[in-house]
Amino acid sequence: MLLRRRTIDVSTRGRGAHEITPAVRELARGIRGGGMCHLFVRHTSASLMICENADPQVLRDLEKFLARLAPDGDPLFRHDAEGADDMPAHVRSVLTHTSLSLPLGAGELLLGTWQGVYLYEHRLAPHRRQVIATLWSVDEKGEGGSG
Repeated sequence: MLLRRRTIDVSTRGRGAHEITPAVRELARGIRGGGMCHLFVRHTSASLMICENADPQVLRDLEKFLARLAPDGDPLFRHDAEGADDMPAHVRSVLTHTSLSLPLGAGELLLGTWQGVYLYEHRLAPHRRQVIATLWSVDEKGEGGSG
């Protein structure tokens, strides 16, 4: 049963990971039983990921790796309508995820101890991004939960 559909607005500071775990946890609060939370980012130069949230070096290393895969200004790319980071941002978003499905249990995200949910901004400039969160639930009796 569909319980909730909400938009999470994210103001990015430019390229990098922006944790949205608290916003997603807030949406899951109060849902009985088990269920799923589906997240979808409505942009072609941003993506979603589950990543370690304890050591910030993980996110820095990830950015270095992505920069090696799709460097800004690479002469391979012809699409540069919005600057040298335009096509690399599209490549990065295609290689990562535009949606995630997360399990819910008793009003909580069932993430691992060191997991966080992030929006990854692939453009250099700050942007306003939207993540559509859709939550379903089934209560302990196998019926649609309320929340």
